[in-house]
Amino acid sequence: MNYKKLGNTNLEVSTICLGTMTWGEQNTQEEGFEQMDYALDQGINFWDTAELYAVPPREETYGHTEIIIGNWFKKSKKRDKVILASKVAGPMRAYLRGGGNNYGIDKITQAINDSLKRLQTDYIDLYQLHWPERNTNMFGRLGYEHKENGEWNKFEDVLGNLKRFIDAGKIREIGLSNETPWGVSKYLELSKEKDLPRMMSIQNPYSLLNRTYEVGLAEISIRDKIGLLAYSPLASGYLSGKYRNNQLPKNSRIERDPDFWTRYAKPNTEKAVDAYYEIANKHGLDLAQMSLKFLEIQPFVTSVIIGATTMEQLKTNIESVNINLTDDVIKEINNVQTIYPNPCP
Repeated sequence: MNYKKLGNTNLEVSTICLGTMTWGEQNTQEEGFEQMDYALDQGINFWDTAELYAVPPREETYGHTEIIIGNWFKKSKKRDKVILASKVAGPMRAYLRGGGNNYGIDKITQAINDSLKRLQTDYIDLYQLHWPERNTNMFGRLGYEHKENGEWNKFEDVLGNLKRFIDAGKIREIGLSNETPWGVSKYLELSKEKDLPRMMSIQNPYSLLNRTYEVGLAEISIRDKIGLLAYSPLASGYLSGKYRNNQLPKNSRIERDPDFWTRYAKPNTEKAVDAYYEIANKHGLDLAQMSLKFLEIQPFVTSVIIGATTMEQLKTNIESVNINLTDDVIKEINNVQTIYPNPCP
């Protein structure tokens, strides 16, 4: 396994991060336990979850993933072996603390305390804001329309709220998710100006089908030491190749919840995936491993968040750390990006 520092901290996190959002929906607790045992044995010390999980988010399964992780901590007695990341949800439906914004002191206090209880731990290593409260582009939405109306907590107030829990020892570090270059820069600026806690990571989508992070945010990640935690690195499974030739494997995400996973069902998705498949096939590589390794070697990436529903998928994805991409492979990957630029932004 490979490791990198989280932001400018002394925390060394594995460059493969164990994603967990299927536990409690597509995966049982027993399957989640098996994944955690195996990942830890392979040197993965970094796990990512969220209060909102399992996904697709439903009131009936809210918090179930954290409960599964907490039960594993209780059983295994290995909490100290894991650098654990979780998230507080952005503006949400009524079933979550009455709906609306969640980063004010009362709601974020409840969110943190409830997560700690479900996780059966005294602290969370990295606590992230799952998405912005303000109106902005996220989750693949293009065509930014600026709106001044709408209430959202000031960034300095949010940082001040989080500081209370850092001082209390309930969270160690903080990070962002689904954030824009303006949002990241503003948080970093206010942290420095007002001597407030500093964001250490950005969890945004990044894959061979969506390299928009490279515009703007990649430079911020390198210059300001706030690396990317790349989520959806296989584009909901499209970059494993399992949906090629109109295949729809039973119990796959797209087969189970087609109306939720629409982000990657775009006009040029199939053409781009086929092109990447040909590169992998030509060079004797597994498509999923090639796709993951390309992300891992980027200098602005801290860790790649993998999510698997089967042990076979998990083992394949973790093994990606041990492959090498030649200059020719990288050149050919970049050529496909030129032909089909970001088909799934």
